[in-house]
Amino acid sequence: MKRILLLVLCLMCIAGTASAYQLYVKCPSEKPSTDTVSDIQAGIPLKCAIDSNFPAGTTFDLALYQTQYTATLISKQTVTIQENHNTIYKLFDTQGLPGGSYKIEIQFIGSDDGRTSSDSVTWQMINLIDRSDEIEITSPITQELKNALRIEGSIKDLGSGGVQIEVRGPDGRIFGPQYIATTNNIQNSAGKFTKKVTVSSAGTYDVDFSDADGYIGKVTFTVVAPKISATTVIPTTTAMVVKTSNVPTTEPTPWPVATQSPLSPLTVLCSAGLAGLFIVLMQRR
Repeated sequence: MKRILLLVLCLMCIAGTASAYQLYVKCPSEKPSTDTVSDIQAGIPLKCAIDSNFPAGTTFDLALYQTQYTATLISKQTVTIQENHNTIYKLFDTQGLPGGSYKIEIQFIGSDDGRTSSDSVTWQMINLIDRSDEIEITSPITQELKNALRIEGSIKDLGSGGVQIEVRGPDGRIFGPQYIATTNNIQNSAGKFTKKVTVSSAGTYDVDFSDADGYIGKVTFTVVAPKISATTVIPTTTAMVVKTSNVPTTEPTPWPVATQSPLSPLTVLCSAGLAGLFIVLMQRR
């Protein structure tokens, strides 16, 4: 009887071991760190690798939380195991996230949580390091196309160590990554830099800064095309030409104006009398 009971227990152990699947999530650190904490520079993608022998089609979520005060969900991505069981990679954008403590963890869908092996790693702490405030830009953030792109400023405590820059615009990368010289500011040990990168079109240009200690941060410049003064075009209109002709007017013939005879009244009376006498003599004949 004891042998039968022992055999049953062994079979149960074998069955339990067979149903346990391994699952490992790992987000490599940029610098040496502990197995459970990774130091990541804010502004560059957080890259996580997932390895598992769960059956193909098994799906779960990989979530990124901020854990400074309370657990605040930042982003979540779905992971589905494939038949080849190759390593699955997921990227989380950290641009704009404040420095501090974060956590990556697997969130199971259904009852798969109880099917993981005891050596599985389903979470990892992330220490996000924000160095963006070490950058001071002195050239204008908005520049005209004819003078762009002037990249001038300083990096805190860098001295003459040099800074690496990479410039990306509307058409992709146009410069770097390449180190440029910095000069030591004796007042505060900052590393002053200046660089002119010629651009051919207006738009936004992202400049990423790095040094020997890793990624520092990103600065976005805006390049604008020169303003062209608008010329107001006044439409020309063809005015209708009206021809006028002078029609000759016929003035009425004026009535004769009575003029006074130059003869005296006596002469006129005598002439009239003689004419009357002549007429009477003629009638008597």
